[in-house]
Amino acid sequence: MGGGKGGSNFNPKGKSVREIMRFCQSFMTELYRHIGADVDVPAGDIGVGGREIGFMFGQYKRITNEFTGVLTGKGLEWGGSLIRTEATGYGAVYFLANMLAAKGQDLTGKTAVISGSGNVATHAAEKIVQLGGKVLTLSDSGGFIHDPDGITQDKIDWVKAHKTHRRGRIEDYVAEFKGASFTAGKTPWGVPCDVALPCATQNELLGEDARTLVANGCIAVSEGANMPTNLEGVHVFKGARIMFAPGKAANAGGVAVSGLEMSQNSERRSWKEAELQQMLKDIMDGIHKSCITYGDQGGGYIDYVKGANIAGFKKVADAMLAFGVV
Repeated sequence: MGGGKGGSNFNPKGKSVREIMRFCQSFMTELYRHIGADVDVPAGDIGVGGREIGFMFGQYKRITNEFTGVLTGKGLEWGGSLIRTEATGYGAVYFLANMLAAKGQDLTGKTAVISGSGNVATHAAEKIVQLGGKVLTLSDSGGFIHDPDGITQDKIDWVKAHKTHRRGRIEDYVAEFKGASFTAGKTPWGVPCDVALPCATQNELLGEDARTLVANGCIAVSEGANMPTNLEGVHVFKGARIMFAPGKAANAGGVAVSGLEMSQNSERRSWKEAELQQMLKDIMDGIHKSCITYGDQGGGYIDYVKGANIAGFKKVADAMLAFGVV
């Protein structure tokens, strides 16, 4: 679940909706025999949202003549789950809040630098605002915007609409909201902050970026994207002994709610948002506790990379031994 996905060299930029639909249908025509609710369950990722999942699910249903939870991230009207869109970003912030709580702190008054401006980034920003933090940046492939006044909920809503419905660029933000600046071709890690959330793509936060964040007083990093910090950056964060949550733990909220979506599909029912919010928070709390169990180095320092690696490995290894593979 969540791992049953791959990629393609199809670039949707500049393509019509019908061209994207035809590609998704052709892709599913080859993929359908390799996936299933009890085999591998794909979900969306970069460039694949509810629209593309709909095209693929429709083709799967057309070919197999059955309705199952074979894809997650579906529309609410046809088997999707509330908060699935928000889950990865919310989960990364819940994990961040747990790290801070372990140090007797919270997000109130903390400044946050976030990369990206898609689902993960905007919903991470949304949850930080809800928990009393101040979001300073968002970005896309063209560069980043810095709003020293803070990116409020109204501004986040504008970004969501601009990026999703109008397919706009993040640089347009500065024309809409005075006081903000746009830096082309750069990532936002040079902006001083208390916490950082890389939520865009792989290898976007390099060693030099990590050193800059540490020098500017950043105390915690929570990965919303998949492996956004390169190996050198990870070593810098660990060497500085700051709170660093790897994506395999911090961004598990999306896959977690994918599992909850599948449960709802199996039961032929929909849970309320409050129930799902609490389930997501409980899941992220549990992941954080597992990381502490295996990553507590004493002296108040928790190595979350070590904790996540050991917890993940042990779960797989125990299953392999139980199944008789080893």
